[in-house]
Amino acid sequence: MYKLNDYEILRNEPLTDAVWRMVLAGDTQYITASGQFVDIALEGRFLRRPISVCDYDAATLTLVYKVVGDGTEQMSRMRAGERLELLTGLGNGFSIGEEVRRPLLLGGGVGVPPLYNLAKRLLAGGLPVQVVLGFNTASEVFFADEFRALGCDVTVATADGSLGVRGFVTTAIAERQPDFDYFYACGPLPMLRALSEAVEQDGQLSFEERMGCGFGACMGCSCKTKQGSKRICKEGPVLAKGEVIW
Repeated sequence: MYKLNDYEILRNEPLTDAVWRMVLAGDTQYITASGQFVDIALEGRFLRRPISVCDYDAATLTLVYKVVGDGTEQMSRMRAGERLELLTGLGNGFSIGEEVRRPLLLGGGVGVPPLYNLAKRLLAGGLPVQVVLGFNTASEVFFADEFRALGCDVTVATADGSLGVRGFVTTAIAERQPDFDYFYACGPLPMLRALSEAVEQDGQLSFEERMGCGFGACMGCSCKTKQGSKRICKEGPVLAKGEVIW
């Protein structure tokens, strides 16, 4: 179920040259799972901006977003005290099954934020959490220290080798050989496909996709699965590894 509400910006701060963290105050009761997203209305923009939820509690909502166009650039100029209208509680989010004992979380670029609240939930359940974060270069790395502060075992991979393992998240898995029985991943499509082909274990994939409406009406973000086409905004953004048709 989704809900339309107004939120007040508490903080809006850069984490890197292009990635920002925005903390909002408002109603979070319709966010029920890690990996859900919100749809943000911006003044003068026809389409809303879908942004994954990084973290939330009873009164606040944290979003981490990358400035990639006019809309997100407009967001980066907003200041504390300004207000935004959000559709919240969108998407299905990650599910945590009782069979998961040794989870591995894998994030690529701006696919990292939705894994943060998931890590908190897994740790609260007494599970050891390993995290692999992939970026292009060291200057783009963010949230590695935040995951470590939670108590996660963190590995960073950079495509140019400027920090951590040289290569991609799949390279880090091959080199470090983490002991895991299930994985959760969010990132660009090539990363998710490479993971699905390289990893034998089952897992869940959170897809990044351009969206028109954000709640299943326009059918503009469909993905082919073994059960037929599924809408990333409605039946996703999280899909099981085994159901996706590449």
